[in-house]
Amino acid sequence: MTKRIKLVIATANHGKVMEFADALGRLNLELLDLSAAGISVMPDETGSNYEENALLKAGFVALRSGLPALADDSGLEVDALGGEPGVFSARYGGSGLNDGERMAYLLDQLRHVPPRGRGATFRSVIVLATPGGEIATFEGETRGELTSGPRGDNGFGYDPIFRSIDLGKTFAEATLAEKRRVSHRGRALEKFLQWAITPIGKRTMQSLEPRAANEE
Repeated sequence: MTKRIKLVIATANHGKVMEFADALGRLNLELLDLSAAGISVMPDETGSNYEENALLKAGFVALRSGLPALADDSGLEVDALGGEPGVFSARYGGSGLNDGERMAYLLDQLRHVPPRGRGATFRSVIVLATPGGEIATFEGETRGELTSGPRGDNGFGYDPIFRSIDLGKTFAEATLAEKRRVSHRGRALEKFLQWAITPIGKRTMQSLEPRAANEE
């Protein structure tokens, strides 16, 4: 049997770890979370766009752990707010807010916007980074509209107020499999999966041998 490749999921968000694990089960990978990779802190997300933030996180974890790392940066872009919160989605309204408070803050910004004006796009950029400096980038997006209040108990972040056009319900009302099939992150992960079985992808994945982590 071919030895499984160790790959670190470069996020402290448990919901994202679950989505990555669900999507990547088809590959011969041993997925590690940050604690299993010996990572206790993550860098600040100082990038000006999703790709820069995803690369910052994946590169940091790859160098610290000596293992390839896969990171996502994603955001919700609301039409009526000119694309906000976008890259600041995880910190919208203030860094100390929890998911519920952040959703409440966003909905308050839309309190005078009618249902037909509540269109929004979820975008995701996933970056694979290796200790040797190899980089691969994958993008996904999905359209929906924001509800007037939370619906459903699944998911995380803005999922309870994002009604997917494809599903006809919020991501929080969907199963993990349903969400993965149409979500921004699911579509980016599907591109990664398709890349991983191409000749270039196979060569890259098969060459990912662990090496000693860099020391400061």
